[in-house]
Amino acid sequence: MAPPRSFLWSQRIFLTLLSAFVLLPVYVMVSSSLKPLQDVSGKFRWLPSGLTVRPYLDIWETVPLARYFVNSLIVAGAATVCSVVIAVFAAYAVSRYRFRGKRLFTVTVLSTQMFPGILFLLPLFLLFVNIGNATGVALFGSRGGLILTYLTFSLPFSVWMLIGYFESVPRELDEAALVDGCGPLKALLRVVVPAAVPGIVAVAVYAFMTAWGEVLFASVMTNETTRTLAVGLQGYSTQNDVYWNQIMAASLVVSVPVVAGFLLLQRYLVAGLTAGAVK
Repeated sequence: MAPPRSFLWSQRIFLTLLSAFVLLPVYVMVSSSLKPLQDVSGKFRWLPSGLTVRPYLDIWETVPLARYFVNSLIVAGAATVCSVVIAVFAAYAVSRYRFRGKRLFTVTVLSTQMFPGILFLLPLFLLFVNIGNATGVALFGSRGGLILTYLTFSLPFSVWMLIGYFESVPRELDEAALVDGCGPLKALLRVVVPAAVPGIVAVAVYAFMTAWGEVLFASVMTNETTRTLAVGLQGYSTQNDVYWNQIMAASLVVSVPVVAGFLLLQRYLVAGLTAGAVK
């Protein structure tokens, strides 16, 4: 039975308003990034009087954006790889084996997501400083320290999410692999992991996006050399002026890797997030 015409029109109006609400900020960012600074600083105009690509060239000179870009890629990439690798082995062990304290471990992993990140800021800061003073390993102000910091809140969620996904993978696949002569590790890598690719991709996207746009820990745990993009964008605001057109241009450039990765992995991401929803 076809829905009534009033429902279709109300649906179209709602979707149109929702699209306008979502795309309007994007239009403001794009149009502002193509304006001279005097036009952006003055009264806002929906249709720019003149267009220029100069802000996209100046963003690399006003602040060391290339260095911040490399730092963000290294930190986010390393945090993603570590989260995925550790979460795969931990989640597989929890979903396939029985051991004492299994339920307590799962609840503890999930409960870490209840606390705000600022509660861990001071303890991690003191921990890194004391480790550096005792061992000489500079964790504070380094990329390695920032990677470990991001693992503290991306890894628990990754483990919890993969536990649910691995439990949706039939155990008969593991048993068939064991019968064919595979050990537990080989069965995981050759059978379970290929079947769990959507869930692993969803975890990887979550870990990367969390590390890519994080501001709180990056503003405290880094210095001028190891600063990431999320903190480096503050450099376009000085005591004398705010380069709004360059801020908009840099924001668009920064969002390109995340948007491109999301579009490329969208099929796996949706499948990983909805796996087991109907079972």
